[in-house]
Amino acid sequence: MLLTRGLLDECKPAKELYHCSQNEYNFILYISLTLIRSSKHLSHISKPFTFELQACQGSARAGIFHTPHGDLLTPVFAPVGTQATVKAVTPAQLDEIGASLVLANTYHLYLRPGEELVSELGGLHDFMNWPGPMLTDSGGYQVFSLAENRKIDNDGVTFKSHIDGSLHRFTPEKSIAIQECLGADIIMAFDECAPPYERDYNERALERTHDWARRCLQAKSRADQALFGIVQGGVFAELRQRSAETIASLGFPGHAIGGLSVGETKEEMHAILEVVDAILPAEKPRYLMGVGAPVDLVNAVGRGVDIFDCVLPTRLARHNAAMTRGERLNLVNAVYAKDPRPIEETCTCYTCQHFSRAYLRHLIIAKEMLSATLLSIHNLHTLIQLTREMRQAILDGHFDAFTQDHLANNYMEDSQIKDK
Repeated sequence: MLLTRGLLDECKPAKELYHCSQNEYNFILYISLTLIRSSKHLSHISKPFTFELQACQGSARAGIFHTPHGDLLTPVFAPVGTQATVKAVTPAQLDEIGASLVLANTYHLYLRPGEELVSELGGLHDFMNWPGPMLTDSGGYQVFSLAENRKIDNDGVTFKSHIDGSLHRFTPEKSIAIQECLGADIIMAFDECAPPYERDYNERALERTHDWARRCLQAKSRADQALFGIVQGGVFAELRQRSAETIASLGFPGHAIGGLSVGETKEEMHAILEVVDAILPAEKPRYLMGVGAPVDLVNAVGRGVDIFDCVLPTRLARHNAAMTRGERLNLVNAVYAKDPRPIEETCTCYTCQHFSRAYLRHLIIAKEMLSATLLSIHNLHTLIQLTREMRQAILDGHFDAFTQDHLANNYMEDSQIKDK
């Protein structure tokens, strides 16, 4: 209201000087308001996406990815806000935890509340009141996870909504249009994620993924969004090499690595990351999609990955589990009923600084919603703090020692994680 009054005062002299009609005056006012409302968007366009490598140790990298909504200090872990909310955690709490990047899901937001509504209300940043950088996936993984409820062809995918069974279709152009409405800083090319061990399927999916990547680049129109291409190819080194070379040649400002942590062994994941690391351009950020176990973050950073996201920390929290670097605590267990200790003695998160294991177990047994919030705060803090420590170790030149120490003393393979 104050802005409109100010504009009226500024425009009145022009009306009198140039003898504008009321319609002309209204048009001038409309244009002025439109320009002011879009100035935030225009200022974002003037700030290009750049990736600055600050230090390397082997394949491990510390860098800064400059985005319109702020700088990302890499390595970085992004909490997942599937439906424009990180479950059980407020944006203010995310900020206090130290989160700098948040992910939202294109498939879910397309179905509900719809990308047009999000756009009308200012885009994802305004809609969910998150001022920092955001990333949206393409919706491809969710669509391809629908199994019997989707049909794939070379042009796109037809699928049934998991909500009401209604029929929908995603193409590369549709995915980009939705993501441009949502307005995240980093957006993903539409890709096909094939089962990791099916060679023939991966061959076909790879061709579609590469064709769709080109179509996504042609469809993209917003200069204030960075479109990442996605490397696929299952567990097959030859296919991963071909995919990395193809995607790297297309000129994306960043690259994602998809189709991992979907059933393959740790050794296979590591081998694929090494293949991709040797091919993707060092001057652009790399994003490993959907990986969030502490041991996986350490091993992936050592193989050239910069950005991570995963639902694991908040999903574990909703299932009454606390994540630490060496074990997972199932706080339903009676052994914690009188335990006065925090989840971790050395942890600096809000939960560990204020509450005991006994209190957290009480909340769980009483089915109080606060338990999910407090456990999510701790679990997210664990991964965000881990990426901070890895970044500092790279900057200080002792990432190798950090890795050896922490894998030996804190981290265990998934099959060895204690569930106490």
